[in-house]
Amino acid sequence: MKKTILRVAALTFAAGVIFTNCSTPTEKVEKAEAKVAEANKDLDKAQEEYLTDIDNCRKATDEKIAANNQSIADFKTRIANEKKEAKADYNAKIAELEQKNSDMKKKMDDYKANGKENWELFKADFNKGMDDIGQSLKDLTAKHTK
Repeated sequence: MKKTILRVAALTFAAGVIFTNCSTPTEKVEKAEAKVAEANKDLDKAQEEYLTDIDNCRKATDEKIAANNQSIADFKTRIANEKKEAKADYNAKIAELEQKNSDMKKKMDDYKANGKENWELFKADFNKGMDDIGQSLKDLTAKHTK
């Protein structure tokens, strides 16, 4: 009798373990749907952050370009009384910097969002170009004050 009770108890325990660990197909589908919904939320959040980053970069670029334009205008005022040859040289360099500044603005305005990886590459290249223009402006104005 003891053996029978032990067998029944062991079978009941084994059946309980098996049935509690098995999921029905409906439960599996519900879990998968929940995971998909969560993944979609994460994707939407990442997309929103990506587009916000682009907008923020455009605003910062507009500010940098405006600052560059102001620096160029200030420099033009300072060189107004220079000798004709020096003034012509400075004006040529200024025209080049104005063109680069304008090209960078157009490049940013023309950028179309086409993936975060492409954006990161574009942003790195673009920031380097903007930094180069800023450094050229500093170098030009520093050379003039010497």
